Amino acid sequence: MDIATIIGLMAGGTCVVLAIVSGGGAGVFFNIPSIMITVGGMLSATLIHFSLGQVLRIFSIAKKALFDQLPTEQELIQQLVNYAAINRRDGALALEQQLQHVRDPFLIKGMQMVIDGQNEEVVEKQLVLEVQYLQERHQNGKKVLEFMGASAPAFGMIGTLIGLVQMLRNLEDPSGIGIGMATALITTFYGALLANLVFLPLAGKLGLRSKGELLQKEMLIEGLLAVLRGEGPTVVRERMQAFVSAKQREQLKPEI
Repeated sequence: MDIATIIGLMAGGTCVVLAIVSGGGAGVFFNIPSIMITVGGMLSATLIHFSLGQVLRIFSIAKKALFDQLPTEQELIQQLVNYAAINRRDGALALEQQLQHVRDPFLIKGMQMVIDGQNEEVVEKQLVLEVQYLQERHQNGKKVLEFMGASAPAFGMIGTLIGLVQMLRNLEDPSGIGIGMATALITTFYGALLANLVFLPLAGKLGLRSKGELLQKEMLIEGLLAVLRGEGPTVVRERMQAFVSAKQREQLKPEI
Protein backbone atom coordinates (compact mmCIF):
# COMPACT_ATOMS: atom_id res chain seq x y z
CA MET A 1 0.00 0.00 0.00
CA ASP A 2 1.24 3.48 -0.89
CA ILE A 3 1.01 5.19 2.50
CA ALA A 4 1.95 8.61 1.09
CA THR A 5 -1.08 8.69 -1.22
CA ILE A 6 -3.46 7.61 1.54
CA ILE A 7 -2.04 10.16 3.98
CA GLY A 8 -2.17 12.91 1.37
CA LEU A 9 -5.82 12.29 0.48
CA MET A 10 -6.90 11.99 4.10
CA ALA A 11 -4.92 15.02 5.26
CA GLY A 12 -6.13 17.17 2.37
CA GLY A 13 -9.74 16.17 2.84
CA THR A 14 -9.53 16.71 6.60
CA CYS A 15 -8.05 20.20 6.19
CA VAL A 16 -10.81 21.22 3.78
CA VAL A 17 -13.58 19.84 6.03
CA LEU A 18 -12.14 21.51 9.14
CA ALA A 19 -11.85 24.83 7.30
CA ILE A 20 -15.49 24.59 6.21
CA VAL A 21 -16.82 23.58 9.62
CA SER A 22 -14.81 26.18 11.54
CA GLY A 23 -16.13 28.92 9.27
CA GLY A 24 -19.76 28.03 9.92
CA GLY A 25 -22.53 27.46 7.41
CA ALA A 26 -21.20 24.07 6.34
CA GLY A 27 -24.57 23.13 4.85
CA VAL A 28 -24.18 25.60 1.97
CA PHE A 29 -21.18 23.61 0.70
CA PHE A 30 -23.44 20.66 -0.14
CA ASN A 31 -25.36 21.52 -3.29
CA ILE A 32 -26.85 18.79 -5.50
CA PRO A 33 -27.15 20.88 -8.73
CA SER A 34 -23.52 21.99 -8.36
CA ILE A 35 -22.38 18.40 -7.96
CA MET A 36 -24.41 17.38 -11.02
CA ILE A 37 -22.87 20.09 -13.17
CA THR A 38 -19.27 19.59 -12.02
CA VAL A 39 -19.07 15.80 -11.70
CA GLY A 40 -21.64 14.98 -14.37
CA GLY A 41 -20.16 17.40 -16.87
CA MET A 42 -16.61 16.18 -16.19
CA LEU A 43 -17.59 12.52 -16.65
CA SER A 44 -19.57 13.30 -19.81
CA ALA A 45 -16.66 15.18 -21.37
CA THR A 46 -14.29 12.36 -20.40
CA LEU A 47 -16.55 9.77 -22.07
CA ILE A 48 -16.66 11.92 -25.21
CA HIS A 49 -12.88 12.31 -25.30
CA PHE A 50 -11.93 8.69 -24.46
CA SER A 51 -13.38 5.25 -25.08
CA LEU A 52 -15.54 3.56 -22.45
CA GLY A 53 -12.85 0.95 -21.80
CA GLN A 54 -10.21 3.62 -21.16
CA VAL A 55 -12.48 5.41 -18.69
CA LEU A 56 -13.47 2.23 -16.84
CA ARG A 57 -9.79 1.34 -16.39
CA ILE A 58 -9.53 4.38 -14.10
CA PHE A 59 -10.68 2.18 -11.21
CA SER A 60 -7.82 -0.28 -11.67
CA ILE A 61 -5.44 2.64 -12.15
CA ALA A 62 -6.56 4.22 -8.88
CA LYS A 63 -6.25 0.86 -7.12
CA LYS A 64 -2.70 0.47 -8.44
CA ALA A 65 -1.73 3.98 -7.32
CA LEU A 66 -3.21 3.47 -3.86
CA PHE A 67 -2.45 -0.13 -2.95
CA ASP A 68 0.18 -1.75 -5.18
CA GLN A 69 3.75 -1.55 -3.96
CA LEU A 70 6.73 -2.01 -6.25
CA PRO A 71 9.65 -4.10 -5.02
CA THR A 72 12.90 -2.29 -4.35
CA GLU A 73 15.74 -2.32 -6.88
CA GLN A 74 17.89 -4.17 -4.35
CA GLU A 75 15.31 -6.96 -4.13
CA LEU A 76 15.23 -7.33 -7.91
CA ILE A 77 19.01 -7.45 -8.14
CA GLN A 78 19.15 -10.06 -5.40
CA GLN A 79 16.54 -12.17 -7.19
CA LEU A 80 18.41 -12.20 -10.49
CA VAL A 81 21.76 -12.81 -8.77
CA ASN A 82 20.24 -15.86 -7.09
CA TYR A 83 18.79 -17.08 -10.39
CA ALA A 84 22.20 -16.69 -12.03
CA ALA A 85 23.79 -18.77 -9.26
CA ILE A 86 21.17 -21.52 -9.65
CA ASN A 87 21.55 -21.48 -13.43
CA ARG A 88 25.33 -21.82 -13.23
CA ARG A 89 25.18 -24.55 -10.60
CA ASP A 90 22.18 -26.67 -11.62
CA GLY A 91 21.21 -25.54 -15.12
CA ALA A 92 18.25 -23.61 -16.52
CA LEU A 93 15.69 -26.30 -15.72
CA ALA A 94 16.38 -25.83 -12.00
CA LEU A 95 14.93 -22.32 -12.31
CA GLU A 96 11.50 -23.84 -12.87
CA GLN A 97 11.19 -24.45 -9.13
CA GLN A 98 11.62 -20.72 -8.52
CA LEU A 99 8.57 -19.79 -10.63
CA GLN A 100 6.14 -20.69 -7.86
CA HIS A 101 7.63 -17.91 -5.70
CA VAL A 102 7.34 -15.23 -8.41
CA ARG A 103 4.30 -12.92 -8.55
CA ASP A 104 5.32 -10.56 -11.36
CA PRO A 105 3.82 -11.81 -14.69
CA PHE A 106 6.59 -10.05 -16.61
CA LEU A 107 9.32 -11.85 -14.67
CA ILE A 108 7.46 -15.17 -14.95
CA LYS A 109 7.28 -14.80 -18.73
CA GLY A 110 10.95 -13.88 -18.98
CA MET A 111 12.06 -16.75 -16.76
CA GLN A 112 9.94 -19.22 -18.72
CA MET A 113 11.63 -18.11 -21.94
CA VAL A 114 15.03 -18.54 -20.28
CA ILE A 115 14.08 -22.03 -19.04
CA ASP A 116 12.89 -22.95 -22.52
CA GLY A 117 16.28 -21.94 -23.88
CA GLN A 118 14.95 -19.48 -26.42
CA ASN A 119 17.25 -17.34 -28.52
CA GLU A 120 18.60 -14.25 -26.78
CA GLU A 121 17.44 -11.94 -29.56
CA VAL A 122 13.91 -13.40 -29.42
CA VAL A 123 13.73 -13.02 -25.64
CA GLU A 124 14.93 -9.42 -25.73
CA LYS A 125 12.55 -8.48 -28.55
CA GLN A 126 9.54 -10.01 -26.79
CA LEU A 127 10.27 -8.44 -23.41
CA VAL A 128 10.98 -5.01 -24.91
CA LEU A 129 7.64 -5.23 -26.73
CA GLU A 130 5.93 -6.00 -23.41
CA VAL A 131 7.53 -2.91 -21.87
CA GLN A 132 6.41 -0.71 -24.77
CA TYR A 133 2.77 -1.78 -24.40
CA LEU A 134 2.99 -1.35 -20.62
CA GLN A 135 4.24 2.20 -21.13
CA GLU A 136 1.40 2.92 -23.56
CA ARG A 137 -1.22 1.67 -21.08
CA HIS A 138 0.24 3.81 -18.33
CA GLN A 139 0.29 6.87 -20.59
CA ASN A 140 -3.37 6.36 -21.51
CA GLY A 141 -4.36 6.14 -17.85
CA LYS A 142 -2.35 9.25 -17.02
CA LYS A 143 -3.99 11.16 -19.89
CA VAL A 144 -7.48 10.24 -18.63
CA LEU A 145 -6.70 11.51 -15.12
CA GLU A 146 -5.10 14.69 -16.48
CA PHE A 147 -8.14 15.35 -18.69
CA MET A 148 -10.47 14.90 -15.71
CA GLY A 149 -8.25 17.25 -13.70
CA ALA A 150 -8.51 19.87 -16.44
CA SER A 151 -12.25 19.49 -17.13
CA ALA A 152 -13.43 19.53 -13.48
CA PRO A 153 -12.52 23.24 -12.91
CA ALA A 154 -13.87 24.11 -16.36
CA PHE A 155 -17.29 22.65 -15.54
CA GLY A 156 -17.08 24.25 -12.13
CA MET A 157 -16.76 27.60 -13.89
CA ILE A 158 -19.67 26.73 -16.19
CA GLY A 159 -21.78 25.97 -13.12
CA THR A 160 -20.77 29.30 -11.62
CA LEU A 161 -21.83 31.13 -14.79
CA ILE A 162 -25.18 29.34 -14.75
CA GLY A 163 -25.69 30.32 -11.12
CA LEU A 164 -24.77 33.95 -11.82
CA VAL A 165 -27.19 34.17 -14.72
CA GLN A 166 -29.99 32.76 -12.56
CA MET A 167 -29.08 35.16 -9.77
CA LEU A 168 -29.03 38.22 -12.04
CA ARG A 169 -32.51 37.38 -13.27
CA ASN A 170 -33.84 37.94 -9.75
CA LEU A 171 -32.16 41.20 -8.75
CA GLU A 172 -35.49 42.59 -7.57
CA ASP A 173 -34.94 40.59 -4.36
CA PRO A 174 -31.66 41.93 -2.88
CA SER A 175 -31.86 39.56 0.09
CA GLY A 176 -31.25 36.60 -2.18
CA ILE A 177 -28.12 37.96 -3.89
CA GLY A 178 -25.70 36.74 -1.20
CA ILE A 179 -27.17 33.25 -1.12
CA GLY A 180 -27.28 33.10 -4.90
CA MET A 181 -23.65 34.20 -5.21
CA ALA A 182 -22.54 31.58 -2.66
CA THR A 183 -24.42 28.85 -4.51
CA ALA A 184 -22.94 29.94 -7.82
CA LEU A 185 -19.39 29.75 -6.47
CA ILE A 186 -19.84 26.26 -5.01
CA THR A 187 -19.38 24.63 -8.41
CA THR A 188 -16.00 26.34 -8.83
CA PHE A 189 -15.05 25.03 -5.39
CA TYR A 190 -16.01 21.46 -6.34
CA GLY A 191 -14.08 21.60 -9.60
CA ALA A 192 -10.92 23.05 -8.06
CA LEU A 193 -11.03 20.57 -5.15
CA LEU A 194 -11.47 17.49 -7.35
CA ALA A 195 -8.76 18.61 -9.77
CA ASN A 196 -6.09 19.62 -7.26
CA LEU A 197 -6.68 17.06 -4.52
CA VAL A 198 -7.66 13.97 -6.52
CA PHE A 199 -7.17 13.81 -10.28
CA LEU A 200 -3.98 15.79 -10.93
CA PRO A 201 -2.08 14.33 -7.93
CA LEU A 202 -3.12 10.80 -8.96
CA ALA A 203 -1.98 11.50 -12.52
CA GLY A 204 1.38 12.68 -11.20
CA LYS A 205 1.64 9.64 -8.92
CA LEU A 206 0.87 7.33 -11.83
CA GLY A 207 3.51 9.05 -13.97
CA LEU A 208 6.21 8.63 -11.32
CA ARG A 209 5.15 5.05 -10.66
CA SER A 210 5.24 4.32 -14.38
CA LYS A 211 8.83 5.58 -14.63
CA GLY A 212 9.86 3.45 -11.68
CA GLU A 213 8.15 0.35 -13.05
CA LEU A 214 9.67 0.80 -16.52
CA LEU A 215 13.14 1.17 -14.97
CA GLN A 216 12.63 -2.06 -13.05
CA LYS A 217 11.45 -3.84 -16.20
CA GLU A 218 14.63 -2.71 -17.99
CA MET A 219 16.65 -4.06 -15.05
CA LEU A 220 14.85 -7.39 -15.30
CA ILE A 221 15.50 -7.62 -19.05
CA GLU A 222 19.21 -6.98 -18.53
CA GLY A 223 19.37 -9.54 -15.71
CA LEU A 224 17.39 -12.22 -17.55
CA LEU A 225 19.52 -11.89 -20.67
CA ALA A 226 22.65 -12.24 -18.53
CA VAL A 227 21.22 -15.39 -16.94
CA LEU A 228 20.32 -16.72 -20.39
CA ARG A 229 23.92 -16.19 -21.52
CA GLY A 230 25.07 -18.21 -18.52
CA GLU A 231 26.91 -15.34 -16.85
CA GLY A 232 27.91 -15.71 -13.20
CA PRO A 233 26.22 -14.07 -10.20
CA THR A 234 28.91 -11.44 -9.81
CA VAL A 235 28.65 -10.35 -13.45
CA VAL A 236 24.85 -10.23 -13.23
CA ARG A 237 25.05 -8.11 -10.11
CA GLU A 238 27.49 -5.68 -11.71
CA ARG A 239 25.29 -5.33 -14.80
CA MET A 240 22.13 -4.61 -12.81
CA GLN A 241 23.85 -2.27 -10.36
CA ALA A 242 24.34 0.14 -13.25
CA PHE A 243 20.66 1.07 -12.81
CA VAL A 244 20.95 2.15 -9.16
CA SER A 245 22.83 4.81 -7.23
CA ALA A 246 26.15 4.26 -5.45
CA LYS A 247 24.40 4.38 -2.06
CA GLN A 248 21.97 1.65 -3.10
CA ARG A 249 24.89 -0.48 -4.29
CA GLU A 250 26.46 -0.25 -0.85
CA GLN A 251 23.21 -1.37 0.78
CA LEU A 252 23.06 -4.50 -1.36
CA LYS A 253 24.51 -7.51 0.39
CA PRO A 254 24.46 -10.53 -1.92
CA GLU A 255 23.18 -13.78 -0.45
CA ILE A 256 23.80 -16.30 -3.19
